[in-house]
Amino acid sequence: MNVHRVAVLLGGRSAEREVSLVSGKACAKALRERGHDVLEIDPRDGVAEMVSALQPKPDVVFNALHGHWGEDGCVQGLLELLDIPYTHSGVLASALAMDKGVAKKSFVAAGLPVAESVIASRAEVLAGDVMPRPYVVKPVAEGSSVGVEIIMPGANSLVLDEERWPYGDKVMVERFVPGRELTVAVMGERPLSVTEIRPRQGFYDYTAKYTDGKADHLLPAPLKNGLTEKVMEMALVAHRALGCRGVSRADFRFDEDLGEDGLIILEVNTQPGMTPLSLVPEQAAHVGIPFGELVEWIVEEALCRA
Repeated sequence: MNVHRVAVLLGGRSAEREVSLVSGKACAKALRERGHDVLEIDPRDGVAEMVSALQPKPDVVFNALHGHWGEDGCVQGLLELLDIPYTHSGVLASALAMDKGVAKKSFVAAGLPVAESVIASRAEVLAGDVMPRPYVVKPVAEGSSVGVEIIMPGANSLVLDEERWPYGDKVMVERFVPGRELTVAVMGERPLSVTEIRPRQGFYDYTAKYTDGKADHLLPAPLKNGLTEKVMEMALVAHRALGCRGVSRADFRFDEDLGEDGLIILEVNTQPGMTPLSLVPEQAAHVGIPFGELVEWIVEEALCRA
């Protein structure tokens, strides 16, 4: 493979900054080890500084930003204007996937099952239940389970008070689906495997995702009666429905008591984590793709679209 000048965007200004730093540094290290000329850029200080750091133009930008501005189509649009190839999904797919309400409409249109939900204002949710409990409260446009809280019968939660809710006025309230947490990485047009995630306590929140020892990953997930193939196919359908490219990861809930009818898709991550605890590198390794090869494939995939 040719040696490329790769600018890795990492950090940024979102609630997922610390995770992005770990993801970006891991990817930068892997690319250096494979002989590439790598520049790390933390756009925390703003657009002008980032644009300046991208001169002269790199061959490709590896976008390891997570959350707002990095994963929602904004930085993708800027890179389009700068005419620099970049990794992962484009402007439209990134924006669609980041908005949970819009993404759900895309899933439904593609025939995928979702949990019932409503988009309400923070004031409406604070005034009383907008659907029967139990339900899940989550920001409309955040990742990594940031701000997510499960509201059970009898709970008295203050999740939406002003000090603890910096995620805007709109809130998604979604029916709580009991059962198992499943996830599938899609690499191009290839679903890799199914992982079951079992938090050791509570649910799979931000802490469980990024703290060693807080959750167990069962890979491959112990599923019966062709369900593995079904979940993988659903992940690919979702990837295509949003127009994703490169690598994505789809998250599911599975209520075994309902059989196949208990399987629903929650969301698609267009720039999934690449930390030592992340699920995509783990699934890639499971099917024989080492981390360095995965990262290099993502770069080559971006350059192929230049």
